[in-house]
Amino acid sequence: MRTVLIVLFDGVQSLDVTGPLEVFAGAETYRGGSYRIRTASLDGSPVRSSSGLVLVPDQALADAAAPHTLLVPGGSGTRRPDPRLIGWLRAHGPRAERLVSVCTGAALLAAAGLLDGRRATTHWAYCDSLARDHPAVTVDPDPIYVRDGNVSTSAGVTSGIDLALALVEEDLDRDAALTVARHLVVFLRRPGNQAQFSAQLTAQTARREPLREVQHWISEHPGDDLSVESLAVRARLSPRHFARAFRAETGTTPGRYVERIRLEHARRLLEDTTDGIEEVSRACGYGTPEAMRRAFVKSLGSAPAEYRRRFRPAPTG
Repeated sequence: MRTVLIVLFDGVQSLDVTGPLEVFAGAETYRGGSYRIRTASLDGSPVRSSSGLVLVPDQALADAAAPHTLLVPGGSGTRRPDPRLIGWLRAHGPRAERLVSVCTGAALLAAAGLLDGRRATTHWAYCDSLARDHPAVTVDPDPIYVRDGNVSTSAGVTSGIDLALALVEEDLDRDAALTVARHLVVFLRRPGNQAQFSAQLTAQTARREPLREVQHWISEHPGDDLSVESLAVRARLSPRHFARAFRAETGTTPGRYVERIRLEHARRLLEDTTDGIEEVSRACGYGTPEAMRRAFVKSLGSAPAEYRRRFRPAPTG
């Protein structure tokens, strides 16, 4: 049986706690004897979450045995943490077989020196501050979770559920993770390197209606002619005026925006369908498998076929 110890503190984000907790509890319900879940605060007293919800821990951290998985959630309480909590993490974190943080819980692990020399992520809004305050940590702001050895860090809030499901799949098997995901009515697994934001959310939404319509058209028709000239006609602007206005209002060029949309669409097709590589490349506007391969290698560091092998869920019976 794997013990999961979840650290509680005033100002904790309640969903950072309850999301992963429900995943591990669901796995224990499905397959008894898999997990023993405990919660602990510094002195064993109840804590008030950032939303006002009061959480009652099972025990004090001083009384907790070394767990298999030590999970550190985030929340507003990570901004000025109790030095005693950092001290406990520094002393006891290395004793856990697996360290996990959700959202800004990464800041607590970093403050305890547990992320030094490692790659990590956190909520997009705090990646810059994590990198600035802890230069020994390699902060990757894009993925929803990062796994580096026995240390796993996740992005904002619900990504903690994605990471917990991946850990259950690793500990038990895919059937267990799938059963829990179905019960919670969530995706079995969003790949860890999936971006925290979709391409549409990464770029700003244009203020002017014709440009907003073009953004929507691009996302709905990634396989069409999406050249600046073609898009300018749709926006009823000259190509030069269109390119300048698009960048001014969205923060990116039309070409870069199209690249992101096509890559995101191709990733989704590779993860969710059995369409061939050539068919996917045509559907996403790449024209040839080689053009799509270059785009994948440039942005993701792997070819489409390898990406599919890594991230497309195995078929179930």
